[in-house]
Amino acid sequence: MTDSHTDLATETFVAYRNLLFTVAYEMLGSAADAEDVLQETWLRWVKVDGGEVRDQRAYLVRITTRLALNRLRTLSRRKEAYVGPWLPEPLLTTPDVAEDVELAESVSMAMMLVLETLSPTERAVFVLREAFDLGYDEIAAAVDKSPAAVRQIAHRARGHVDARRPRTVVSPGEARAALESFRRAFETGDLRSLLDVLAPDVVLVGDGGGVKNAALRPVVGAEKVIRLFVGGARKAGGTLTADVTEINGNPALVVRLNGELDGILAVRAENARITGIYYVRNPEKLSHVGSQTALTLR
Repeated sequence: MTDSHTDLATETFVAYRNLLFTVAYEMLGSAADAEDVLQETWLRWVKVDGGEVRDQRAYLVRITTRLALNRLRTLSRRKEAYVGPWLPEPLLTTPDVAEDVELAESVSMAMMLVLETLSPTERAVFVLREAFDLGYDEIAAAVDKSPAAVRQIAHRARGHVDARRPRTVVSPGEARAALESFRRAFETGDLRSLLDVLAPDVVLVGDGGGVKNAALRPVVGAEKVIRLFVGGARKAGGTLTADVTEINGNPALVVRLNGELDGILAVRAENARITGIYYVRNPEKLSHVGSQTALTLR
């Protein structure tokens, strides 16, 4: 293998790296696992004769998809032994992610949780078709299925997702306003305002991974959610602060206790009220909120 071959392979890989990471992350919901998949993709790509590859982008996406599918099956077994609810690993994203409505929705915490309900192959097909707009022939090559089978899987997965995705899409401004209202009410201890901003049937999902305290099952109902937050804040002691930032292309809160990172709180909003709260406290999932991660669908 010559240096010129390695240099050319590196140049091509770097050109598509953000795309490949986004494919792997949307399939896995784990930045750490997505990074591992990219490393494996690179090791395979550098051994390929690039001159014989007609479509380098499609070839790299195919390698990444196959590796992510294998990793997803392993990840599914890990999740079965996970302590409490499992939430996707949050990413501090670059400003352009929030500006791309399609991308921001596809990587939102709410959508990523919907994708968790699909089988590995359904998730791969849905992500490649709906988010990246790949053709059925390309997807078939990536998942080792016939184009006809891929069409059926895509149709089934789309129906499954449509039945579970948010009923209405709110603008980033509306989501940010609801989140700001929640933050102010939480920091001031204004219970009346908290009740006003939370939907009556709001659902809180916490992920402590057995390392940090978190509810072992989803908490349903505004009053129960408020009691949990207020009680948790009192138990923690010290000073809790929250700052609005962009996580997974959507407004979210970085929560700190006495200045130290405690967790990331993302929300799902509908009709100016918060219907879902996703609080990631597991320290192993907070390594990608210190610096921005670039994502792209192209």
